[in-house]
Amino acid sequence: CGAGGGSGTHSSCGSYFDANSKDFSSVPYSYLDFNDGKCYTGSGNIENYQDINQVRNCRLVGLLDLALEKDYVRGKVADYMNKLIDMGVAGFRVDACKHMWPGDLSAVYGRLNNLNTKWFSSGARPFIFQEVIDLGGEPITSSEYYGIGRVTEFKYGAKLGNVIRKWNGEKLSYVKNWGEGWGFMPSDKALVFIDNHDNQRGHGAGGASIVTFWDSRLYKMSVAFMLAHPYGFTRVMSSYRWDRNIVNGQDQMDWIGPPSYSDGTTKPVPINADSTCGDG
Repeated sequence: CGAGGGSGTHSSCGSYFDANSKDFSSVPYSYLDFNDGKCYTGSGNIENYQDINQVRNCRLVGLLDLALEKDYVRGKVADYMNKLIDMGVAGFRVDACKHMWPGDLSAVYGRLNNLNTKWFSSGARPFIFQEVIDLGGEPITSSEYYGIGRVTEFKYGAKLGNVIRKWNGEKLSYVKNWGEGWGFMPSDKALVFIDNHDNQRGHGAGGASIVTFWDSRLYKMSVAFMLAHPYGFTRVMSSYRWDRNIVNGQDQMDWIGPPSYSDGTTKPVPINADSTCGDG
């Protein structure tokens, strides 16, 4: 939730909140449960990615930042995740982990229940993978998160895109040592993917080399290579088509969400006779 998100019941579940006063009464969270007092930048936002304390204690592009070192906040986050586990959820993608202290995340993960034995074997633990963009050049590294869950390897899609596109003199014959030999993290720590919801739209990490479904043939080649190669834990992108409007290389419609009704509710996914998805 952005600091300027206003107030009302336009939250995902319809509960009341006031972002300006940091009142989230249905949790409840108050102004005491956020990191504002620990951030010393003039804007309250991250201004210098070389400063670890800023990156982890200040707001990311204006988003309110929970004080995850507080036992109360950890408990509320874990309670929510445990409700999902009890419903049958098998794991979690944890966003923007670079902006949270690894010790705080570990404390939350340690409070999670085992998976529901209605669907999973006794003692099974939730699968955790953490989004950490580490392309080098910053003091925070992916390796800080290896001990608590899988970590996204963003270099994978960016470098494979160069190979598949034959950019920068790259060739498929060069991937004999694909994986750690290309400067990637250890295989047993990596979550790998061709693209994600951000970089398929030109956001986040990867740049122009990222291959997406808009390049159908190259995308099939990339996904096939990823699934056939033993490096990392693979994730196949589940996406949808939207009407693009490219102006000076930038999609002006990159904000569009999945096919939805007028109230914002996501539409059901119809399956065509050839097993492809319809309506997006």
